[in-house]
Order: sequence, then C-alpha cells, then structure tokens
Amino acid sequence: MAEKIIILSGKQYSGKDTAAKILLEKLQDFKRIGLGDAIKIEYSEKTGLSVEEIEKNKHLYRPDLIALGNKRRAQDCDYWIKKVIALTGNIIVPDVRVKRELEFFKEAHAYTIRVESDKEKRALRGRLTSADDPTETALDDIQDWNAVLYNNSSYEDFKSDVLNLTDKINQFFQ
Repeated sequence: MAEKIIILSGKQYSGKDTAAKILLEKLQDFKRIGLGDAIKIEYSEKTGLSVEEIEKNKHLYRPDLIALGNKRRAQDCDYWIKKVIALTGNIIVPDVRVKRELEFFKEAHAYTIRVESDKEKRALRGRLTSADDPTETALDDIQDWNAVLYNNSSYEDFKSDVLNLTDKINQFFQ
C-alpha cells in the first residue's frame, strides 16, 4: 500500500501536472501515478504490452482502455482508486476530480492540494472544454484542502509557491 500520498485537484489547465512535476523535483522519493495511469498499467499486465507502447499508440488501444475502465468501475466504483492506493512507495496523484475520489484519498491520509487559476489564464494554456462537467465542478465548493496554490502569474512564481509547500508536506507525514 502507498505509504505517503499527495493528491492534486483543480480545473483543466490549472497547473495540476505542472505542480506534480515540480514536487517530484524536490520530493524524489515520490512517483507520479494518475488514476488514468492505473488503467494503462492493468491493460499492460493483461496484454503484455508495455505502458510506454500503450501511451505512444493510445489511439490504437483507447477502445480497450475505455472498456476495461468501465468494466472495473461497474464491478466496484472505487476500483481504480484502490489500485492506485495499493501501489507501494510514495505517490502523487495529479488528477483527483470528484468527491468520492477526494474522500477516499482523505481516508488514506493523503495531503490534499487544490490548484486554482483564473479562467482567462487557463484558456491561454489550452482549449477549455466541458466547463460544466462534474469532473470540472464537483470539488469547487470544498474548503478544507491542506494547501491551495494559485497559478495566475509566472511559472517561476508558481514553482516557488509549490516548492515552498515541501516543508509543510514533510511535516504532515511525520
């Protein structure tokens, strides 16, 4: 089972993956694993294909990945969360999007980070789609994050803010 877990939540193009990459530079005993990555790992085990091959040619495997994801969720709505938590070591999960995922990770004593960014800034980083989808809005009303990062200025400012969290994260896990 994962020993230490850090989760990141936020809207599309808010900087969740960027924050994860910055954290990984400083917290080198952690590894990144997204909930979507768990599906690829299981598909890799099932087919014998490497995760790299699946990622490189995702368009070829997408229908099977979707089918596997849906099949496991039909068996247990928490299946993929349990898969991620079952991994050994310390993990950063950069794609927590709905309340059940957040609740599950909180129960596992995860350090929770919300990444906020203005809509205008996010639109400059990529094409915003499905803004009203529950995967974009379900956690908007949550207030009890361990930390909230604001990603509305330069990369250097954001990186500094993320790195400043590492001492608090280390204290949390002591």
